[in-house]
Amino acid sequence: MTDLAEEALNLIQSHRQGILQSELWKQLNIDSRKCSRIVKRLLDAGQIERIEFRNEGIKTYLLRAKKKAADPSLILAGCEILPCIRCELECIPEECPLLLDWIYQLALEEYEE
Repeated sequence: MTDLAEEALNLIQSHRQGILQSELWKQLNIDSRKCSRIVKRLLDAGQIERIEFRNEGIKTYLLRAKKKAADPSLILAGCEILPCIRCELECIPEECPLLLDWIYQLALEEYEE
């Protein structure tokens, strides 16, 4: 990926609700044609999605970063799934006994390896 394409992807990712393609090329300080080529590369790579959008009667596109699938190992400690996934309690994460036990289990596994 080129530096400009990486910069474009970072800009798109920094806007959770998406960024208009017409705004992207202005922020990158490039022309719309070059921006279209970069957007096509990112679309073809499956890194972004493009949604048709009308802004003051002018057709443009809203660009959003695609969410990556979560790595299952990030929510597992041994055979135990992160307790917050199925938890219905409203708690303070720093004080949650279920979460603290899970983190402790994860730390033990790291230490044993």
